[in-house]
Amino acid sequence: MTSPTTNKEPLNDSSSENEAANKNKNFLASTYDELKLVVWPNKQQLFSESVAVIIMVTFSAASIASISRFYEWAAKQIFQLN
Repeated sequence: MTSPTTNKEPLNDSSSENEAANKNKNFLASTYDELKLVVWPNKQQLFSESVAVIIMVTFSAASIASISRFYEWAAKQIFQLN
């Protein structure tokens, strides 16, 4: 039986299972090849970039907290909340 859009015969279950297995193997092989191309950081780069991330996260959190406290104070002043 053929489908209305193509003249190909429908695939049987065993060939579709083989194609799925081949796709998985191709994916894993491609992933492995890409990982070989990655330039991994050395200890110094890893340490310095980790410190930079920690400093920026701390600065961002402090900024957000201070802005939040300012708006809390302003709301108390405007609405005379206790």
